[in-house]
Amino acid sequence: MNALNDVFPILIQGIKITVSVLLASIVLGYLTAFVAGFCRLSKNVILRKITGFYVEVFRGTSLIVQLFWLYYAFPILFGIEVGSNFWAGVLAISLNYGAYMSEIVRGSILSVAKGQTEAATALNMSRFQRMRLVVFPQAVRMMLPEFGNYLILMLKSTSLVSLIGMTDILYYGDILRSSNLSQAPMVYLLVLIFYFILALPLIWLTRKLEGFSKKGVASQ
Repeated sequence: MNALNDVFPILIQGIKITVSVLLASIVLGYLTAFVAGFCRLSKNVILRKITGFYVEVFRGTSLIVQLFWLYYAFPILFGIEVGSNFWAGVLAISLNYGAYMSEIVRGSILSVAKGQTEAATALNMSRFQRMRLVVFPQAVRMMLPEFGNYLILMLKSTSLVSLIGMTDILYYGDILRSSNLSQAPMVYLLVLIFYFILALPLIWLTRKLEGFSKKGVASQ
């Protein structure tokens, strides 16, 4: 019990960093997903090609490698500073998952029944009006379940920021383990519990989004 009392207060110091990285990654990641998803549907060939290159690079390489590139390699090779280790971590997570989710955005928009677009065209709606009023609201409902799953994946990926010196939950866990190896099982059990507790509201939200997504989407 004394060991638990020693470990718990130290680990809980890392929650603020973990949650901060998660929230910033969610905002930037979903913004990236929508921008890249729409660009992939653009009539501009150059824009499609550039966005396609981004998506394939970030989906085809490791998140850890991307994190190290943003934090270590870019400043050395190109003199490009992304800011603090906080922003390096947020950018790596958001760009990585933004690439994956952009395909969800693109696929969901393309999955809306063509009859919906044809009906909107018959009503003399412009391309922008068709997307804003008819296609996009239905596509968003189809995106929600997968978007919810990626919330949980982003939470788990925040543990990687400890590799660039950010004092998150795992960082403190590694410090405690290295200072007292006999406490390692308890330390990592508590780390696991902390992440599970943080994931619970995201799991609940994902289930709510899945229920909401089943309403109001026209089928093919």
